[in-house]
Amino acid sequence: MNPVTREWIKKAEGDFSIACREMRARKAPNYDGVCFHAQQCAEKYLKARLHTAGVRFSKTHDLGVLIDLAKKIEPEWEVVRPAARMLTDFAVRFRYPGAFATKTQAREAVKACELFRERARMVLRLAARPTKKPSSKKSRAKSVTTKRRKRS
Repeated sequence: MNPVTREWIKKAEGDFSIACREMRARKAPNYDGVCFHAQQCAEKYLKARLHTAGVRFSKTHDLGVLIDLAKKIEPEWEVVRPAARMLTDFAVRFRYPGAFATKTQAREAVKACELFRERARMVLRLAARPTKKPSSKKSRAKSVTTKRRKRS
């Protein structure tokens, strides 16, 4: 794989990790940041795919524009367009004063990002990576109890 494509993927995974980590944050989670990094992950995976195929793209954050380019080589990218609209909107809307993302919107952004991530990893022939789901309070409590028992 081309080194630039690898870099796009590495940066996309970094954004995905940040979005997931913020969703799991117990104190002062930044849902605006979740939405932004979810969009960035999708954008970078699309750019990785385009770069691999030799498709030139301009500096844009509009996922719809990137999907238009990607569907020329793989028409199946059209199925993620609704998710692209939401992510593009969320990324811009919550970056400036006047609006804040809710926990529900942040969850939706991560789910939309996962669609892009799974599709891109498949077409780039990358191993599937587990999705870092936010853990439930119940499983966190069980984990803490288990750790205490092991120390005794």
